[in-house]
Amino acid sequence: MRYQVKAINSLTKLIEELEIDFDDYGGSVWYRGQTQESHKLLPSYLRDSSYAPETTILSAFKQNATMLTNKQPVNSFDWMFLMQHYGIPTRLLDWSESPLVALYFALHKSEDEHDAVLWALKPTELNKHANIKNKSEEFYIPSFEDDEIKGYSIESVISTKVELSPAAVIATRNNPRIQAQLGVFTIHHNETTAIEEIGDKSHVVKYIIDKQAKKNMLKQIELLGITQFQLFPELSSIKSVMYKRKLIK
Repeated sequence: MRYQVKAINSLTKLIEELEIDFDDYGGSVWYRGQTQESHKLLPSYLRDSSYAPETTILSAFKQNATMLTNKQPVNSFDWMFLMQHYGIPTRLLDWSESPLVALYFALHKSEDEHDAVLWALKPTELNKHANIKNKSEEFYIPSFEDDEIKGYSIESVISTKVELSPAAVIATRNNPRIQAQLGVFTIHHNETTAIEEIGDKSHVVKYIIDKQAKKNMLKQIELLGITQFQLFPELSSIKSVMYKRKLIK
């Protein structure tokens, strides 16, 4: 069985397809935008076999970052979030609870010659492949503090030969960026299977955004308030606001 693939060339078309695919679904749906439709749902650390061991990367990051953090990370998951935030390869993939936020990331740096992609994920259905479920809660999604996720920590991954399926996890939104982006995560274990290739593949839908429509769709979502400053509420984003207002070049 192959996951659903649909062609999108406008926000109107996207809304129509989302209604068809998820209107009767009672659980959460997460979204991830990627600038090229050929890219797999695989975290950065697992895309390149030449990276140093994860523990080595973590040690090097700690060595240089400890004095620069306002709040000391409590555990390896916290360090992983911090590394992800600053572009260090990790086993995390960023998702959003908003399709418009994810669409912005698919479009705003997309090259003209490539189709972009918006992925939609049913996190609870993905977690069933990892045997993560709760009898008393139909659409249960664990947090990084829960026992089901302990096996995905850096310490656990290096000490076991067991391979766990990727899991969808919620994290504390402890900075303005993750809050603005309605951020959530999937985390891989040792295996390098992309999320769209797991099981019967019914947990994902792939919306391919035609390269000819990208520029207009980006304008549409910016008209709806999805902008760099809104998603990155930081001093470094103010320049983009001033440029949009033609105050600077």
